[in-house]
Amino acid sequence: MKNAEENNNYRIAVPLAFETVFSHFYFAENKTALPITKTLLPSFQTIMVFNFGTAGSLKLKENNVLQVEKCMVLGPIKQAFDYTLEPNSEILVANFKEDAFYRFFGNALLAHTVPVHPDDLVPGNCFSALWEELKEIPDNQNRVDYILDFCKPYLGEQNQITTLLANFKQEALNPIKAIASQTNQTERNIQLNQKKLFGYTIKEVSRYERFLKAVEKIQKNALTEIKIDWLTVVEDCGYYDQSQLIHDFKYFTNISPTKFLKFQKDICNGTPTSVV
Repeated sequence: MKNAEENNNYRIAVPLAFETVFSHFYFAENKTALPITKTLLPSFQTIMVFNFGTAGSLKLKENNVLQVEKCMVLGPIKQAFDYTLEPNSEILVANFKEDAFYRFFGNALLAHTVPVHPDDLVPGNCFSALWEELKEIPDNQNRVDYILDFCKPYLGEQNQITTLLANFKQEALNPIKAIASQTNQTERNIQLNQKKLFGYTIKEVSRYERFLKAVEKIQKNALTEIKIDWLTVVEDCGYYDQSQLIHDFKYFTNISPTKFLKFQKDICNGTPTSVV
């Protein structure tokens, strides 16, 4: 039989009309008598967390512990951090896609290691009021629907450059060069738009995607209980050597690949294809 924590965390899909805004929502609660701590992998997404129960906590770099009270935004999440669900805690997390946070708030969070209250980013206290309204809604799907209705009037349209960047799928080409040529703009201008609107550079996300390939390969091997050939992981994922693989794992997760394999049951993958 699954434990209480396993029975009470799940993803909530968003309708097609919002597929360029949110990858998904995520709900989790702790009905046990003890705190539950997990590690959130980098996702390069900005998240908004609503906390409806006991205050939880985030443990960022250098052991900086921050309390999660009612509502906060954090991201783009470029490095792993630990989060703790205290007994009777309950969170609902909105996962913004690509430039959607900029389209909503008018700026991307560049200081991604510092959580902020969304009311600090916009005039008034609308998110505190939103939290109060959401707290009175018992069903999480209804909460998500309420959030989607709330954001409609404030959400801006994608411009040409961000649409091209978000939809670029040609792995053999440099997206900055290709889009600069397509739009008759300088590569520097495309780079600045990428950083300003998405909160990260192409170089950063390319490194992350290579790391993510390694994570997926390790997790797949773990499921089949096949001993991992680290040299194959290095070759298949585009690393120069094993030391570069180790360096990336320590950069993104603060642990080595072998420790990641050992503790992966306590690690949550924040990518759109996995739960937060």
